[in-house]
Amino acid sequence: MKKRTGKPVIAFECSDEEAALFREAVGDITPALATGRISRSVSHPKPFPRKISHEESLLPDLLSDHISLEIAGDGLFRRSGISHQTLKRLRNGYWGIQARLDLHGCTSDEARMELVSFLDRCAARGLRCVLVIHGKGLSSKNHEAVLKNKVRSWLTQRNDILAFCQARPVDGGDGAVVVLLKSVADAV
Repeated sequence: MKKRTGKPVIAFECSDEEAALFREAVGDITPALATGRISRSVSHPKPFPRKISHEESLLPDLLSDHISLEIAGDGLFRRSGISHQTLKRLRNGYWGIQARLDLHGCTSDEARMELVSFLDRCAARGLRCVLVIHGKGLSSKNHEAVLKNKVRSWLTQRNDILAFCQARPVDGGDGAVVVLLKSVADAV
């Protein structure tokens, strides 16, 4: 199995209105004819280091790796005031997953920055339920799921996270967490 590296994959679900706006922007473009062949470019552009802004350079300091976790053994977490029913709904897929972040191939520091950035963007868009794929640690040293524990620890440190739980098998099982964010109404 080939190890995936590079930037995390982020996918957002969109409303019918957003899809209509996209179709309007694309206009009369027609898809290329399917030839059954995959065309690959011979030369790849050389990578260049991304310049990180001052604000982005501070992001890792917002979440600590040294917070003791008080998460149930089954990976469930809920803030005080959040009912068991809400957590049960989250586990059963009551809220549709509106965005996904895939952290495969990231170092701990990269994962922390990507998670903070992703959650901030989701909150700004008013999203409620997101999926964070941290992986199962099968390709890591000693097959240890390093990101799994770190992601869960980081999530508990953010006030905009109401609850999270292990994803359903169809969404990644123990290699991912489903996160319930505060709604705009909750934040006010």
